[in-house]
Amino acid sequence: MSTSTYPTAHSVDDFRRNLTAVQERIVAACLRASRDPAAVRLLPVSKTVPEARIRLAYAAGCRYLGENKVQEASQKAEAMADLTDLRWSVIGHLQTNKAKLVARFASEFQALDSLRVAEALDRRLQAEGRVLDVLVQVNTSGEASKFGLPPEEVSSFVRELPAFSSLRVRGLMTLALLSADPVRVRPCFVRLRELRERLREEVPAGIAMNELSMGMSGDFELAVEEGATVVRVGQAIFGARALPDSHYWPDAPSAPV
Repeated sequence: MSTSTYPTAHSVDDFRRNLTAVQERIVAACLRASRDPAAVRLLPVSKTVPEARIRLAYAAGCRYLGENKVQEASQKAEAMADLTDLRWSVIGHLQTNKAKLVARFASEFQALDSLRVAEALDRRLQAEGRVLDVLVQVNTSGEASKFGLPPEEVSSFVRELPAFSSLRVRGLMTLALLSADPVRVRPCFVRLRELRERLREEVPAGIAMNELSMGMSGDFELAVEEGATVVRVGQAIFGARALPDSHYWPDAPSAPV
């Protein structure tokens, strides 16, 4: 989808208009798939958006925001600590040395793909006296440029997670192939849903496989049709970003993590 279709929100009314438009598209996708729209959570993604505009989004009703860079998210959370019911979801790759920041402010982490990160988060969360909802990131597109576990490694990875008592495993997350062609994008979402169904038969006690976080501004309707319970939408709510989406994600891994 062209970013020219994403008008920038500059007022509370703008945000309300954009949020309503996205919700209406979610409802339409649910109807096509015979799903209950209440089963889909919209996660507005505020990466690169300054505090003043985030406060407008809050005034328009946003209470949960997604950020992919930990330092940026931590700074925003601190600056907006007066908004006591505002929650933060970290949706980007995490290095172990940033685990202490996530443990302090985040309510959710959607990109768990390493036992080293799980251990670091668990240790820091215990020190903070907190727990954290987490989703396991899966690389369903097979691209070397993307983080996430290969689908065939997810089962063994998940079986290790009960050792980390501060992590509440809720489900899976993926980034689809970046393409305007639904025929290429949809299989990424199908793979995640089918993987979730297989895992439900074998996950250890205490591990939930209810959440499927998949779909962004350009493809969230396809994701909803294929079972997404969380869609991560930034530009369709906040407006087009100055640079391509790939610019805002961490560099590709040089080796498996």
